[in-house]
Amino acid sequence: MTEKTTDRITYTRNNLDLSSSPYLLQHSDNPVWWQEWRSDVAGMAKRENKPMLVSSGYSTCHWCHVMAAEAFSDEETAGYLNENFICIKIDREQRPDIDQYMMNFMQAQSGSGGWPLNVFLTPDGRPVLALTYAPVLSQGNRMSFLEIATRVNEYLKQGTENIYPFDAVENDPPVVSESSLIRDIATYFDDEYGGFGTGQKFPPHSILLFLLYHLSIKEDPLVRKMITSTLDAMMTGGLTDHLQGGVFRYCVDRKWTIPHFEKMLYDQALSLWTYSLAYKVTGTDNYRIMAEKILKCLEECFEENGLYVTAFDADTGHHEGATYLWTREEILDHLGEEDFSLFCDIYEVSEEGNFEGKNHLLRKTTRSLDEIEQKLLEVRKKREQPSVDNKILSGINALLAVAMIQAGRLLNMPDLETRAETVVKKLLDTFWNGQSLGHSFYDGMVQQQSFLTDAGATLTAVTMLYETNEKWKETMELLAAYLESFREDDIWIESRSDDFRTVTASWTDQPVPSGVSLAETGLTRYAILTGKEISPFPFRRVIQSDFYNINALMRNDLFHLFTSKEALAWNSLPANSLQKRGEPETVCYNKVCRQLQFTPPGQ
Repeated sequence: MTEKTTDRITYTRNNLDLSSSPYLLQHSDNPVWWQEWRSDVAGMAKRENKPMLVSSGYSTCHWCHVMAAEAFSDEETAGYLNENFICIKIDREQRPDIDQYMMNFMQAQSGSGGWPLNVFLTPDGRPVLALTYAPVLSQGNRMSFLEIATRVNEYLKQGTENIYPFDAVENDPPVVSESSLIRDIATYFDDEYGGFGTGQKFPPHSILLFLLYHLSIKEDPLVRKMITSTLDAMMTGGLTDHLQGGVFRYCVDRKWTIPHFEKMLYDQALSLWTYSLAYKVTGTDNYRIMAEKILKCLEECFEENGLYVTAFDADTGHHEGATYLWTREEILDHLGEEDFSLFCDIYEVSEEGNFEGKNHLLRKTTRSLDEIEQKLLEVRKKREQPSVDNKILSGINALLAVAMIQAGRLLNMPDLETRAETVVKKLLDTFWNGQSLGHSFYDGMVQQQSFLTDAGATLTAVTMLYETNEKWKETMELLAAYLESFREDDIWIESRSDDFRTVTASWTDQPVPSGVSLAETGLTRYAILTGKEISPFPFRRVIQSDFYNINALMRNDLFHLFTSKEALAWNSLPANSLQKRGEPETVCYNKVCRQLQFTPPGQ
């Protein structure tokens, strides 16, 4: 990240007021002497033989706010940390490489993870202990953060020779057969409430996209059930903002009732792609309506000067979900008896509520109620609103462009692909310097560090634009060559930074497709569209590699490849289609090609 200034940097103060991260700025008033990660900071820890505390989070993280207000604002805790540790704050969205390394350590240590992610390290950077939230005062068997820090420090004073360096290399997911994929996914399916697993419910974007592409190839009642029950639960339950559109991060319960109220750009992008594809594959009109409401949320809430901001906080005024909750009396007062009665036919509303004495809106049916919903939305807009993380992330904006292109084609909204093209142009103008792609933009500054995920998402978006307009060929070729620079032999590298170790790319596809998945997808599309030789791909273990398996479908000739001199009407093509410009005019599927007969758009 380009620094504002270094004139005021001293290690005996909190320097986060100099940061270009909305998250780090939230911690700039802590009495802890927080530093941003820089090579000189890590070097000072080694020179002074002082252990490090690295704390990672993001600006819309509820428990990050809690720790900022509790342990990290406590003078006694801060005093101890300042005396005994070099304290470093990380914005996980700006430094996903450092966060990934630390998270891999925590998961190896405890089998779980989350944010804020707090890791104690030796002076030379070997991780010792990782934890998430800890209270300012001990609570029963739960130690305070000060007690934990004290114990770690006392342990380190005994010597560090038995603390081994941590290797964050992630093993490749096992190869599986195509026939086992659906059976393996089905073992995770919640047959009663939809979704996967029986705990908290996250929108399973990558799983759903894979299942939808599979269903477009072969009818399967089980696949159809897994798709529709999950999409319906997400659409009618608490995951959706029913008044303004868009989806929240996840639901805290199995039944999709109460969400964690933050809204992330990546969830909007992938939900838009999923629901528009579901409309194309199943013909269910409610999925089209859902996609259009996500678009409404994007344009009303996330768009800023042609690109899209990162996230909206779960909290309003330090109360989770406060903007979105209603008492029964509030709804009645604003709607009147007649409209209130209609509203209660569609929504679950009670005196006791379903979240802290208030109602988070849940639908009983999908029946339209647009005018009444708009009336409540106008009331809600007058309330205090959640804070916004208004930094711009290149890779997530590229992923949104992909979703817009897909939605434009699948919903027969050609103007949407034009909007996506504008997004990609501005993204490249902002982040691409001719040799590398920057990561984050905030307060007039571009973070120049390069990440595989950004490169893979951007190339994927450009390959889609190239299908429609050949003027994107040169840009596509440049980005493909740039993307290849992240490969070492057969290993993908997430990043190379001067101030941190080289990080091997992750295979894990949720909540966004992994760097490996996006890289392989972008290069596969590039190879197919330019006529390069590609070999079939093995399928990989589900849950971890579902988006990667979509790429395997393409590599195994299970996408329709149309070769044509003219543009084709996307809404008339199968859902899993690519268009290559040229001759002979053919359509190929599963190694069988036939002559293409088509009617140009508009005729």
